[in-house]
Amino acid sequence: MRKKYHLLIWPALAVLVMDQISKWAVLNGFQPYESIPVIKGLFNLIRVHNRGMAFGIMNRNQGAFGFYFLILATLAAIVLLLYWVRHLKQNEVGITFGLGLILGGAIGNLVDRVHLGSVVDFLDFHLGSHHWPAFNLADSAITVGTIWVAFYLIFKSRHRS
Repeated sequence: MRKKYHLLIWPALAVLVMDQISKWAVLNGFQPYESIPVIKGLFNLIRVHNRGMAFGIMNRNQGAFGFYFLILATLAAIVLLLYWVRHLKQNEVGITFGLGLILGGAIGNLVDRVHLGSVVDFLDFHLGSHHWPAFNLADSAITVGTIWVAFYLIFKSRHRS
């Protein structure tokens, strides 16, 4: 049973620490909207503040309602993740790592939102003038964790058949 929680806590802590360190570096090294090309025509580092969700979803000024809604939604997601992990069966620990990535990313973005009022995004991928919305390490961990969980659930269900 303890192994299950180690597979949740260590990835979550690693994501949280790396996410907060990278955002601290961006906040202290870049002016707002400053962009530095890393791979010309493909990848920049940029400092933007996202008031919405991952990848710029709902990034309009929603006022106090939007701010509190996103905080409550994040807290609800964290509670659901912890509930899910607590109720996993002994043979389902493979899913826990992915849930740990999602948990660490959710907490990382929650820290920003509470502390700064927005989330710091800095990874900017593009092809010419077509940009993917800027994102951060927490967003990446949430995405990778979600894919991990999806693959686990898909292959687990195929294994049962």
